[in-house]
Amino acid sequence: MAIVYLSLGSNKGDRIGYVQQATSLLGAIEGINIIRTSAFYETEPWNMTSDTWFVNAVVEIKTSLTAENLLYECQRIEKQLGREREKEDAYDDRTIDIDILFYNKDIIKDENLVIPHKYVHLRAFTLVPMLELAPDFIHPVLNKSISDLHNDLENPEMVFLYGTRVEFNF
Repeated sequence: MAIVYLSLGSNKGDRIGYVQQATSLLGAIEGINIIRTSAFYETEPWNMTSDTWFVNAVVEIKTSLTAENLLYECQRIEKQLGREREKEDAYDDRTIDIDILFYNKDIIKDENLVIPHKYVHLRAFTLVPMLELAPDFIHPVLNKSISDLHNDLENPEMVFLYGTRVEFNF
């Protein structure tokens, strides 16, 4: 079984509701067990023009799915929850975005899948929730801990705690 960290984010509609629904749908898939979730954070849009802030969280799962099958399931859930992709690499408002940040300590570079996520080390909205779950996890390419990557950020303060931790019972 692989230990995987997923980033979930929403800046369209019921932002918290979409992150909660996505987590519940992930936990209902055979071969995926939710281990724990970070608190929810409110963050400014990153590398996109939008006035609507995101609600973000990181979810730690244990899975028997391959990375490719997990990507398929994440994209299926995004579509189920109303995610519309105008252009493949476009950063548009979205009901839900699910990114695979880390899959064990594997390094995968395929046409449709790059793990570790190519921007994980640049985004406070992924590193701050990761600090809660696995501050000592070592990025397999950069060979730095999540704590060190967070310390390297130019704007680590751009993430705000949103309410309280939400517990999921699976």
